[in-house]
Amino acid sequence: MRKLIIALAGALVALAAVSAIAEEHDAAAEVRAAVEAFNAAYAGNDVESYFGFYAPEAVVYFYGARQDLAAYEKEWTAMIAAGGAVTKNELSDVTVQVMPGGDAAVATYFVDYGMRSADGETSASKAYESDVWQKIDGRWQVVNIHYSELPGAE
Repeated sequence: MRKLIIALAGALVALAAVSAIAEEHDAAAEVRAAVEAFNAAYAGNDVESYFGFYAPEAVVYFYGARQDLAAYEKEWTAMIAAGGAVTKNELSDVTVQVMPGGDAAVATYFVDYGMRSADGETSASKAYESDVWQKIDGRWQVVNIHYSELPGAE
């Protein structure tokens, strides 16, 4: 009887481990899809969809400084309305790490970026981005983003 109880306990532990791995794999796939949709909205100049991925209290860090999310959204909306646009936003080396519990993850990737200002001036850069995603009310949202341009990588 003791051997049977030990065998059952071992089987339950193994089943729990397999289940946890499957949940992390599913969460990683969900986050990867969210990263792709987030960046597609940005590349497509879809302001509403792009900002819809941010949690209301998200922390954003661009170009060496922390930014106010509401001010960033207002500035970006005005730039697009005036004729500016993202012309390129290609990702590479995307990695997703799911935190224990499966409701938070970190996505990191390189970005090859191009932009046209409202006056027609174009620019290009390469950057490294880290996003912290959290599943809030059943939906993956960005709670922290850090974007750093790579020096001399135009």
